[in-house]
Amino acid sequence: MKGTLVNVATVLVGSAIGLAVGPRLPERIKTIIVSALGLVTFVIGLRMALKSENILIVIASMIAGGIVGELLDLEGTLEAFGDYLRAKVGSTQGNFVTGFVTASLVYCVGPMTIVGSIQEGMNGRADVLYAKAMLDGAASVAFASSLGLGVAFSAVTVLLFQGALTLLGSQLAFLLEERILNELIGTGGVMILGIGLILLDLKRLRVANYLPALVFAVLLALLFR
Repeated sequence: MKGTLVNVATVLVGSAIGLAVGPRLPERIKTIIVSALGLVTFVIGLRMALKSENILIVIASMIAGGIVGELLDLEGTLEAFGDYLRAKVGSTQGNFVTGFVTASLVYCVGPMTIVGSIQEGMNGRADVLYAKAMLDGAASVAFASSLGLGVAFSAVTVLLFQGALTLLGSQLAFLLEERILNELIGTGGVMILGIGLILLDLKRLRVANYLPALVFAVLLALLFR
């Protein structure tokens, strides 16, 4: 769990720096930062999506996962949790939930999260998570400076999600098989593209409702060997 704990710490430190800098930035600077984050996020998502070796699996996973997520209203659940956290800390920031949901998805839907967490759970090595922690810490500075306090609370999501993957590392080792991992990363990449669209203010997607697509990607990759 050391890798995840370090990751949580860097998100909190990065967010603290961003929150300290944010109020001093003019609104137009915050806008350009969000746009830059959107562009970079879009490129990251595109690179991940191109990892897929079978686009039909990605398509089927996104459709099936989106339907399940919509029925379960995962986006609403995540937003409700964000609202709960905002109420607990007495925040009045209008973008608290947006910052929480966006940062949570960006930090948790990616190859370094999956590979790093499972590797640490299997052999105790956290090199990948340490590298991810540095990247997330730097991203938190930018996110928090423009999206506010909610970004800091994405550390809770990182702790719960990465921690669970680490604890289940041995049982989830099969996810590291290339044919499965590529489809998992490819599907996650499409979701990251959706986050990029939100940050660029091009389309408001309910990205969290696509989270079950990751499960379908694994199942379909196992089915179509």
